[in-house]
Amino acid sequence: MHFDRRSLIQTASGLVLLAGFAPQGLLAAPLEGDPFTLGVASGDPWPDGFVLWTRLAPKPMDPGGGMPMKAVAVSWEVAEDERFARIAQSGEAHARPELAHSVHVEVAGLKPGRRYWYRFRVGTATSQIGTVRTAPAAGASVDRVRIAVAGCQHWEGGYYTALQHLAQEPELDAVFHYGDYIYEHWAQRVCPKTDGKPVCVREHVGDETYSIDDYRRRYAQYKSDPDLQAAHRSVAFLPTFDDHEVDNNWVGFFDETGTPRTVFLLRRFAAMQAWYEHMPVRRSQFPRARDMLAYRRLDYGNLLRIHVLDTRSNRSDQVCEDGKRKPCPPAAHNGATVLGEDQEKWLDQGLGGNAHWNLLAQQILVMPFDRRKADENDPNLATDTWDGYRPARARLVDSIRRQRLSNVVIASGDYHKHFAGTVPLREDALDGEMVATEFLATSISTNGDGKPIPGHDTLMRNNPHVALFEDQRGYQVFDITKERWLTQVKGVDTVSRRGGALSTIATFAVTPDRAQLHKA
Repeated sequence: MHFDRRSLIQTASGLVLLAGFAPQGLLAAPLEGDPFTLGVASGDPWPDGFVLWTRLAPKPMDPGGGMPMKAVAVSWEVAEDERFARIAQSGEAHARPELAHSVHVEVAGLKPGRRYWYRFRVGTATSQIGTVRTAPAAGASVDRVRIAVAGCQHWEGGYYTALQHLAQEPELDAVFHYGDYIYEHWAQRVCPKTDGKPVCVREHVGDETYSIDDYRRRYAQYKSDPDLQAAHRSVAFLPTFDDHEVDNNWVGFFDETGTPRTVFLLRRFAAMQAWYEHMPVRRSQFPRARDMLAYRRLDYGNLLRIHVLDTRSNRSDQVCEDGKRKPCPPAAHNGATVLGEDQEKWLDQGLGGNAHWNLLAQQILVMPFDRRKADENDPNLATDTWDGYRPARARLVDSIRRQRLSNVVIASGDYHKHFAGTVPLREDALDGEMVATEFLATSISTNGDGKPIPGHDTLMRNNPHVALFEDQRGYQVFDITKERWLTQVKGVDTVSRRGGALSTIATFAVTPDRAQLHKA
């Protein structure tokens, strides 16, 4: 992984007290109840290790998770076998009340490219067992990597059946979770309506989230889901965030309702602290006063380089009041930046490696997408995708083109639909030369059960570079070798009740010599 050196030093210097020093007044009395109600997780594999996570919360919906306001010693073990007969490493961490009694263990010194099992203990209580793979050795020749993509898991929208199926996917190396891990709004805000009344599959506890305690309780509710816990136990996550971890469609210093910047930043910081507390990420992603160092890079030998991007923290405000001001023609879609200057430069410098494939793991649709209806003459572009930031997209396209890369694949989310398509060199030539392939994974549960898309045929005619546009809940799996990139688009037939069946909607193949989709 590669970071800006100054940012890394600043972050590390602020975290000295989080590592190596036992706090005063460790809790001596045993905890009442199961402290591991929110499960366990792993994340961000390196060749010699990974992050292990848990949060102690015997009463997860109570203030403080039902924990006393003292630090608690938590032991951890990493084993080479599921029975823990061969312990590879073990140690002790401290769950601190300042961080909601969450634990982040950065394990190092392990063997590359192999599976391990892990667990936590507090007193006589033992967590469930998780499994995780280290990344291959740096520069190693790697035959195959399997990465799943998922996100947008609205609690009220449906059950996490797709995650139940994802947990059973064979031989996954990691899951890129593109964000919207929680939703911040009050109960019933976006539930489907029957006779004018909202009908939710299940409901949020509490009102809109603003304080750190609000966000912690919302994460506790989401993490109580058994299918989400099963997915975390089965494979390492590569988490990032989108908008609903803070507020709908927020970017930079701007929220949805025009809150004064200084006030919104308080909410944003509380949300980012809660995100860190509940994600298996490294100390480098610890929230800072100005922003977060959320973007990072992971390598899987010489086969795959993953650039995990942050498209929220440094983005300029959406144009046309995020589409509310009409008309908003394509010429007005000139948002200055999506990534910010530093991240844009970091990405440009990191793309030119020797990996067989470059994966841009980010949150929002990159390719142009004209949403006009059959009776409309002018293009209709979104403002919260890269369509709202056409100069920024042009710079991204130029970076790929300038480095003569034909092996760039983009993973996206947020749209609650399955997409498969390509990013054109020129916006006015959607059937011309392409510079990258893009797969946008649908939601886990947001928007409820899938349904036919109105005007689907018109949309496909207006967007010849799009090969798939489907409304169904699910996820995607990237099966990657040196010769080809295979994407399986998967969906479940229902999330409004438990037991939805999984099917493969489509399979696409890409070769590293050309940004072109092939139906497989």
